[in-house]
Amino acid sequence: MKIYFATDHAGFELKNVLVEYVKSLGFEVEDFGAKSFDKEDDYPNFIKLAGQAVSADPVNSKAIVLGGSGQGEAIVSNRFHGVRAVVYYGGNLETIKLSREHNDANILSLGARFLNVDEAREAVKLWLDTPFTSDERHLRRIQKIEQIN
Repeated sequence: MKIYFATDHAGFELKNVLVEYVKSLGFEVEDFGAKSFDKEDDYPNFIKLAGQAVSADPVNSKAIVLGGSGQGEAIVSNRFHGVRAVVYYGGNLETIKLSREHNDANILSLGARFLNVDEAREAVKLWLDTPFTSDERHLRRIQKIEQIN
């Protein structure tokens, strides 16, 4: 499983920590940037690369994208076929678990301004460790989503 990362300036520091953390969990990682801090950069420039990569191989890849709230990053990610991006910016971790079990989410968008490093690591680990249930009802719903143009 390959894990892609992307962020703008708002998630830059947290992304760098999480890239190393996910590598330590044994995953292959590719970082689409930002590669340096630029407070004027625009998240779509980076996030679209992660969305395109997951869309090209949604079975064997996932992405973790970051932004201030994570909302815009999820919006960009969800523009790509086969991508199911969800947002987490703190609170009940059950939402992370359900995003994988029920929705087979393949992009996790983190709100970097709302999470500390430990919270982000915990969310990422849970998200990466939680399998899709493959229950018929969830497969049916995902197929219906994929049919929407």
